[in-house]
Amino acid sequence: MARPTSAADRTGSGGDAAGLGTGRAVAFVLPGLVLIGVFLIFPALWTVYLGLTDYRLTGLSAADPQVVGLDNYRDALFDPRFKTSLWLTLAYVGGSAVIGQAGLGFALAWVLRERTGVVRRIVEGVVLLSWILPGTVVGFLWFALLDRDDGTLNALLNTPGFAWLLDYPLLSIIVFNVWRGTAFSMMLYAAALENVPPSQLETARLAGASVPQQLRDVVFPLLRRHILTNLLLISLWTFNDFTPFVLTGGGPEGRSEILPVYVYRVALRDGELGVGAAISFLILLINLVIALSYLQLLRDRRRRELPAAGGPPA
Repeated sequence: MARPTSAADRTGSGGDAAGLGTGRAVAFVLPGLVLIGVFLIFPALWTVYLGLTDYRLTGLSAADPQVVGLDNYRDALFDPRFKTSLWLTLAYVGGSAVIGQAGLGFALAWVLRERTGVVRRIVEGVVLLSWILPGTVVGFLWFALLDRDDGTLNALLNTPGFAWLLDYPLLSIIVFNVWRGTAFSMMLYAAALENVPPSQLETARLAGASVPQQLRDVVFPLLRRHILTNLLLISLWTFNDFTPFVLTGGGPEGRSEILPVYVYRVALRDGELGVGAAISFLILLINLVIALSYLQLLRDRRRRELPAAGGPPA
């Protein structure tokens, strides 16, 4: 006759199973945690440490760096070049990401949503090609397009000698980045527009609503989360974009020296790695503020939607 299983036996076997499950979970997660620690956490901590020292590429400070506290951060915040680079970066992000990529990407997705055939494939292919090409390749292509002496654009417009990159450096890199990065916004909005009920658009049309009214009253309220998510991603990508260096090198006279280019010049060209690390940490904090602002907008939108959908109030 079999002995009845006691509560202790059941508890012990359950504990063994739970421990085995935990061990397997840790085994699956551990490689990812190691990669995050090696490539994200450690570089971030190392950057914080370098920002507190006078570390340089060459000289005595390279062999024996000394801790200087918050001097690097104070020098960066009071440096006119940092303030100028910050405003140039905000203009670059606002013009090329928030207005350019998001606006043009939505316009293309809206126009192509009901199109089929060769025209749609050509437009999508051209837009995607600009996105998948390496940034340096695209940068040199645009340099050849806008060059003052042998530029393709001057040849097409019959304006030999017009210096686009010297006279309008910020505008040039904004247009360049819009052309290069619109594909992501277009694809995201195209997928989001498929979830807009055609019946609602048809009802709005029958009620006499124009296209701007349809977008305002029907489409944008349904796509608000997608719009905010897209703006968050492209804003952060653009804020940390170094590719414009290929076009202008930050010049002329610093008129296109956005923050990533400014950090490159300070840390690598001038050799002040400590100051460059401090500026990099300040850029990280600015990115964090941007991300938290967008996430707060998403949470506020979700709280307003839950009571309307009959869910529990936030």
